[in-house]
Amino acid sequence: MEPANGLEKPFMQPLHTMQPQATAPMLIPGSGNRNVKNLPYDAQGKRGWSFGLFSCFGDGMKACCFAWWCPCLAHAQNRRRLDHLNATGLPDPHRDDLMAEDSLLDVLVETMFAMGWVLQIVTRHNVRERYNIRGSAFSDCFTPFCCLPCDLVMNSRELRLEEDTFLIYQPERSQQNQESRQGEQPQGRSKPDSA
Repeated sequence: MEPANGLEKPFMQPLHTMQPQATAPMLIPGSGNRNVKNLPYDAQGKRGWSFGLFSCFGDGMKACCFAWWCPCLAHAQNRRRLDHLNATGLPDPHRDDLMAEDSLLDVLVETMFAMGWVLQIVTRHNVRERYNIRGSAFSDCFTPFCCLPCDLVMNSRELRLEEDTFLIYQPERSQQNQESRQGEQPQGRSKPDSA
């Protein structure tokens, strides 16, 4: 049956009542696992933090005490680790060093003005962006202002999750691999005689 006005019906798409599901971000070559805990992503492709704000003691006392007693150095260390990951796709080989030449600004801002939390705003935002973590500019500002040490530990733990996915930065596995290689002798060769 043809329409009365002589025009054909246009092709109509079938009606879908479900929204498409969020998909995990693609893996980026040269980087570690950015969602080690396999946390679910929402419709915008964002996930929650891997650790809560007040789970400071989860990595032991070292990171927590460092963030409480030397927040300026903890921030500089986190920023340096994040910058190295972003620039090279690999963990900073000096990630556990306390001081570096770029730590001076953090030390001055924190000790002279007690405003280290202001520097943490940008670092927190960059960590959220790298790992597709839900949040806002308000949370990036408010969280370090209210509890800077807890925020520093939370950011450090998020970075460490990715860093630890690289085999070369897992000392126990690396040492086991070296020991197993030293114990193996190539076939068909004998040990050289000692003179």
